Amino acid sequence: MTSTTESPRWFTSSYSDNGGQCVEVAANLAITDGIVPVRDSKNPTGPALALPTSAFATFVEGIKSGDLDTV
Repeated sequence: MTSTTESPRWFTSSYSDNGGQCVEVAANLAITDGIVPVRDSKNPTGPALALPTSAFATFVEGIKSGDLDTV
């Protein structure tokens, strides 16, 4: 997933308190590799998406602005 020897340092947002329906991100690779890995917190050994930093930033802005609300 990464071109460096640095391992992803996974974390879940402190705002996540929804019964385990969370994603984890490894933002530590954003600067060195230009990606933000994302994975399902319920399946930490499963696959991870490697999103370009620009795509992840757009996703976060969409959440913050409410553009991605489904209810």
